[in-house]
Formats: sequence, C-alpha cells, structure tokens
Amino acid sequence: MEKFILSIDQGTTSSRAILFDKLGHERYSAYREVKCLFPKPGWVEQDALSLWVSVIDVINEVLVKANITFSAIDSIGISNQRETTVIWDKETGMPIYNAIVWQSRQTSYICDRYSKYKDLIHEKTGLLINPYFSASKIRFILDNVENGQQRAEAGELMCGTIDTWLVYRLTKSETFATDVSNASRTMLFNINTMEWDEELLSLFNIPKCILPEVKPSSYDYGAATFFSKDVHIRGVAGDQQAALFGHTCFNQGDSKNTYGTGCFMLMNTGDTPIYSKNGLLTTIAWQIGDKVTYAIEGSVFIGGAVVQWLRDQMRMIDYAAQSEDEALKSSSTHGVYIVPAFVGLGTPYWDDNARGAVFGLTRGSNKSHFIRAALDSIDYQCKDVFDVMVKETGNNISSLKVDGGATQNNYLMQFQADILSTTIEVAKCHEITALGVCYLAGLNSGFYSSLEAVSEIHENEKVFPPKMSKKEINTLCKGWKAAVKATRAFKPEG
Repeated sequence: MEKFILSIDQGTTSSRAILFDKLGHERYSAYREVKCLFPKPGWVEQDALSLWVSVIDVINEVLVKANITFSAIDSIGISNQRETTVIWDKETGMPIYNAIVWQSRQTSYICDRYSKYKDLIHEKTGLLINPYFSASKIRFILDNVENGQQRAEAGELMCGTIDTWLVYRLTKSETFATDVSNASRTMLFNINTMEWDEELLSLFNIPKCILPEVKPSSYDYGAATFFSKDVHIRGVAGDQQAALFGHTCFNQGDSKNTYGTGCFMLMNTGDTPIYSKNGLLTTIAWQIGDKVTYAIEGSVFIGGAVVQWLRDQMRMIDYAAQSEDEALKSSSTHGVYIVPAFVGLGTPYWDDNARGAVFGLTRGSNKSHFIRAALDSIDYQCKDVFDVMVKETGNNISSLKVDGGATQNNYLMQFQADILSTTIEVAKCHEITALGVCYLAGLNSGFYSSLEAVSEIHENEKVFPPKMSKKEINTLCKGWKAAVKATRAFKPEG
C-alpha cells in the first residue's frame, strides 16, 4: 500500500489538509475558509472551536478524495498561524475566550506597560515588545475573563498557540505540548536556555503551569487518537519556519521569502542566534533531535495586499494576474514610486505612523506606470529587508527561495532578482508550509531517511537570474529611498 504524510496547515483565513507522497508531491488536498471576528476596531479574534472543526472537516474530506483510510497515513505534520493564542478550561476542554489572532492590536496598551523592559525581552527572546506576540494576549485573556488569574494560578487552565490546541484535541487531551519554533514567538521563551523564562513569566504574571511542554519540531507528539491510535503526529512548526524548512534551507545563510498579504523573509543562521540592531527578529527555526537551528526574520506589512488594493479600491485591474499584463505595457514606471505604508512600515523602519504615498507623477503618467510602480514597491520593501540581513549576518545570499501567490507574477519575480542581484528560485510545490511539516514528520517516522534525501527530491518550478546592471539598480533604489524618507516625514494634520 502506498503511504502518505498528512499535513495540516491551519492558517489565519483557512485550514488545509494535504496528502504528500514520498517524493514530496502534493497528491490530494482539502480546504475550508475560517472566519475572523472583529469585536472592536483593531481587534481580531477567532472561535477556537470553529478552527478545530474546520481541521476535522478537511482531514475527513482529503481521505475521502484519496479513497483511503488512516492505514495509508504514515504520520501527521502540523503547521499553524503563529502567535494566535487560546486558553481553555483543563477539565472541560472548552475555550474560556476567543482565540486572539496574531494580527490583533487589542493588547497594545499592555505592551506599552512593558516598554522599559524592551532590552531584557530582546536579549532573552530575540523579539521586540509588540502585541503581535503571545505574552500580552495571555495577559489580556486572564485579565478579562472572570477569575481568570485565580483559575490560572490554581492550575485550572491551559494555554497555547494553535499548534498546541490542535495537538491537544487530536490526541484526545493526552499531549499538551508545543514546538520550539512556536514557543519562540510567545515573548516568554528564552531562546538561549531553551526554557520558559522564569523572569519573563514573573514580569507578565503568567503561571508556568498553564503553558505546554516545549518539544523539538521533528518529534513524536503522540497518537492522533481522535482519528486513529496507529497514526502519530511527528512534525510541528510555525508557518514561516515550516516554509523555511519546506524550501530545504538547511544550511547557514539559506534564505526564503514568502509573498502573501505581507512578506516574510527568513535566513537560516545556524546554531547561533544573531541579534539585530535594525529591526529584524531573532527566532528559532526548528529543532531536530538535540540540534537547534536559529533564523533571523524580517517582515513587510503590505506585499500582495497592494495588488488587492489595485483591484478592490483603485479599480485599476479586475483580477490579480492582470497586474503583470498591465505592468509590461510600459518599459518603466516613468519615475513613479508608490510606498504602500497603509498600516505603517515594517522591517527595518518599524514606523507605525507612516501612511501610503505616491511620488513622481507627471502629466504623462498612466495606469500602466502606476500598476508597475505598485508591483515594484513589493520588491523594494523586500530589498530593504534583504540588505539588512546581509549586513547583519555577513552571509552572502546567492539565491533566494520564494513561495506565495505573488510568485506567479513573472514580472514581479524578475524585478526582484534584478534589484537584489540574486537568483530567485520559485518552488514547484505551492503549499510549501505544508511541505515543510511533511518533511519534519517524515524525518521522525523514517518516511524520509535524512536531510540530504529531502534535498534531493526538492524541485523548483521557475528560476529567475538577475539581469540588471549595478548602475541601474543604484539609480532605481536611490529614488525608492527618497520616497520612503519623504513618506516618513509627512505628518498629516490630526
């Protein structure tokens, strides 16, 4: 009987179940949209039970599509939206509050309280103080649910990110654990000692007893007895770290960029954490056996979202793929620059007050120039992250592995290769996050014999070598830097 790895990819907007064969090929998949709730402006929450039900649904559907039972499943891998946090009752297993999503800003006021500890937190966790991470979300729930703190201190509650919630449910309450990559995004885990940090737990007044055990990413998390006592969960990782692994970025300096609503660039920094002075995050990439691999990460807030903006707000295109056709109608942007700081600027600026701007318009500017400039803005922002990574790590990035919906835009990928002077490699598998935890699970089960064996089966769909001269790159990037500087200087009244 042919065997498969079942990968579960629980994201912010959807849950997916994908069956991969031994060559890492996607054979069958199932998909469910999941809803976000917006109780107040800036708040983003989800019903944790609905997330769990969506995972049950996609698992059942993918098995039906493949016409198989769990006897054909070698093992299970789980990737998840990072930082999203759930707290549930230990006795009933029911959430005591909605899951607070990584995007939510509802805990900003809590983070403000701890601003004086930013250096301590950065040193221990590699992170910046931000509502993005889990610590302030836990504090919010315990503060806003009746007797939350008392129940936590009494050991009546359990807390975790979405991977922990799913593992707990799939194992029918037998396993309460998370992996190192997800733990490293909580702002409570010391990435040097590899333990929940007692000083940070005391600082945030979070009882250690409510937190899960921290395990390697490629590890036996127990049998998924909700479905089958014979199939074990053997791989767990946060989505961006899973993507880094899915791209087979196994060596120091290997890097990937994901082009989604935003863009996330990660570089493997080996067995040593590198701390940034320019807004990059230091994180744990994965752990296999006793070997811990670190990464450095940069974020672009508005990536593919600028194409959605062209379509939905500006009404310049009818569908995303049309942006490439329109951009190619001109040989340049005609000097137009767009800085899509709709929600501020990410790495390396971390400027929450910046807002979007357009520069260089003339009477001759047309729709094609505007659309091309919007696409270019994605690549310029990624270059800002790329340049800081190269500078701070000393690693030369000869090729950048990429994934995400925007990688289907050939113009975007070629311009990215050009301004980075780096070859862009587009993965053949479009579900690279799910593939990453497939590899992690398969390495633990023996489905894959080694990292070398995984590297040998990995395939690219397209490769874009750089073609632009350094002089042209410098001229274009000089204009971009001037546009960003002007954008950040502009302070609208009120």
